[in-house]
Amino acid sequence: MKHLLEMKETVASTIRNYNAKGFSPATSTNYSFRIEKEANFIYVSRSGVDKSEFQADDFIQVDRKGNPTALNPTAIPSAETMIHCAIYDLFPETNVILHSHSVFSVMLSKKAGERVIFEGYEIQKGFAGQTTHESHVAVPIFENSQEMSFFESELAIRKDELFNHSFIIKQHGTYAWGKNLFEAKRHLETLEYLCQCKWMEICAS
Repeated sequence: MKHLLEMKETVASTIRNYNAKGFSPATSTNYSFRIEKEANFIYVSRSGVDKSEFQADDFIQVDRKGNPTALNPTAIPSAETMIHCAIYDLFPETNVILHSHSVFSVMLSKKAGERVIFEGYEIQKGFAGQTTHESHVAVPIFENSQEMSFFESELAIRKDELFNHSFIIKQHGTYAWGKNLFEAKRHLETLEYLCQCKWMEICAS
């Protein structure tokens, strides 16, 4: 229980920090984590919470299908909980998932097609498995949808494109994940930085 409370408090602090960066306007975005020894449960952010005031008790325990458990049967998890469930199923080593509605990723997604390519940026090495800036990094872009079954299907179909532990939803935002909070933050912040660079590159051309 001590480890669970520590995780709730640490991830909640990250959520508040990301709000300060402008990643979660108007109560948007959703986040989750799980404790390895409790693999059948996911802790996901409660819907409609001002992320600048997000607290440890704003996490809801759900099962692997996204349904609230007996701990909080009437609570309302994020509408996008099934995206989190799909990521945990596809990438079992994942323990933390982060989300952003940053301006740069949203605007960049309007200009790109099914993926965005980054090349030559030192920060590309922030993605696990990337060892040099002298290569290109591709991050897939998914169409937006209110139907969560669409994302479950698309994530499974395009799993092989998700080797950089992240993706973008068109005119929506970014998702990134990792085996722990440190890695998930590194992946999200790497992608956000690259989106900003790419957008500025486009605007300058």
